Amino acid sequence: MNEKLKEKIQESLSSVLPITVIVLILSITLSPMEVGTLLLFLAGALLLIVGMGFFQLGAEMAMTPLGQGVGGRLIKSKKVLLIVIMAFLMGAIITIAEPDLQVLANQVASVPNPIIIWTVAVGVGLFLVIAVLRVLFHIALSRLLLIFYILLFILSFFTPDSFTAVAFDAGGVTTGPMTVPFIMALGVGLSAARSDREGVDDSFGLVALCSIGPIMMVLFLGIFYNPSDAAYAAIEIPDIVTTRDVVDQFVAALPRYAGEVMMSMFPVIGVFVIFQIVTRYYRKRQILKMSVGFVYTILGLILFLTGVNVGFAPVGNIFGSSLGGSDFSFLLIPIGIVIGYYIVKAEPAVQILNEQVEFMTGGMVSRKMMNSALSAGVAGAVALAMVRVLTGVNIYWIIIPGYAAALILSKIVPTAFVGIAFDSGGVASGPMTSTFLLPLAMGACLAAGGNVVTDAFGIVALVAMAPLLAIQIMGLIYSKRSGAVSAAAQPLADDTVVDMEEDQNV
Repeated sequence: MNEKLKEKIQESLSSVLPITVIVLILSITLSPMEVGTLLLFLAGALLLIVGMGFFQLGAEMAMTPLGQGVGGRLIKSKKVLLIVIMAFLMGAIITIAEPDLQVLANQVASVPNPIIIWTVAVGVGLFLVIAVLRVLFHIALSRLLLIFYILLFILSFFTPDSFTAVAFDAGGVTTGPMTVPFIMALGVGLSAARSDREGVDDSFGLVALCSIGPIMMVLFLGIFYNPSDAAYAAIEIPDIVTTRDVVDQFVAALPRYAGEVMMSMFPVIGVFVIFQIVTRYYRKRQILKMSVGFVYTILGLILFLTGVNVGFAPVGNIFGSSLGGSDFSFLLIPIGIVIGYYIVKAEPAVQILNEQVEFMTGGMVSRKMMNSALSAGVAGAVALAMVRVLTGVNIYWIIIPGYAAALILSKIVPTAFVGIAFDSGGVASGPMTSTFLLPLAMGACLAAGGNVVTDAFGIVALVAMAPLLAIQIMGLIYSKRSGAVSAAAQPLADDTVVDMEEDQNV
């Protein structure tokens, strides 16, 4: 267990380290930073690394078996109404505990946190129901994606601009380290219980559909909810003279985030207890392991949220403000390219995804090709986000052509690639996007005199869109290399078993 925890912390370190190094370099060159502020950032980064390590291990130990157990039991019950009710409740409950969503909610000043969290949670719950019914009734994923994304874009034209970018960001942050392991495991449980040829392919796509729900619900929220205007003010770091002052900042905030975590995790643990009492599904050893997993999850979430909200995100905001208000604001674009390139390259979940694609294609699409495509895609996405920050370009000019291209590709690439591509939006838009890039964009936008709500928000959505295009292009290359698109549409042999164990860490 200690070795596993060490592995998870090393994975978190690889994700956080590139940004930390970039900030350190820029803090002594283009954007000088007070020593106390720098110490606060480093302490926040340390808590984030350790917290994510504990959280990811806890989610693997607790959420994955919970998802597999619930999924397998639901489909064996053959009671559609029960399946619908449980899928909705589980989707909503798990989403409430998603750390990336809580970080985003803290950034949306115009809407109270509970409103945005519950709106997103309901969206995930509704679309998890749709995703489960798709598996049960063998509905083509590409058809559903086409229908719902067309509805999204139609709906967005009736929604105030102040909600559009936030809505698409909500779709990216919900596919985070809490939600994805459960949903992927649920899909595995459902497809395994079906035991047919299409079961493996149908296990993909649940995350893709669940990403649509939050976007749609936040768009609806924008139509019917008229919040009072909230001013986005520059973040001020309190005076920090000694290392004790740094510690005091985190200690003072710890009880607040501990309370929030306990409130969000209580329903999840309640579901586990009720499910076990009713079904007697897990053995004593499994129960003990999952209980330890829940403890790790809670501890990790507390450390993560404290580190992010006290040290990491505020400094990202200040850093962006310093650059955005300077004569070198244009440097945000190349800096965004570098950060985007290394964020996705260092993300452990991306490497797992690349291995999976290499396996599916028999090496025709190598991990190196996937790495290059995803890194270039995310780097370009972050660059476009920084262009929006500096120029105020409407997000529609990027989102609509991007998703249109992704939906067109979904009709011509192998089926499995479609599910993986749309599932993988949350892989690229990992914790670093919502915890650092979004605050960075907000600070730069505020300093440059732009509209934070319309110009800064949307960066998560653009990063989440990159894998949709990159992976499907790789799928197209694979189909061309294999010599026949029709044959490639069924890339998995009847006796092929895809190992989803690692995938659930996405």
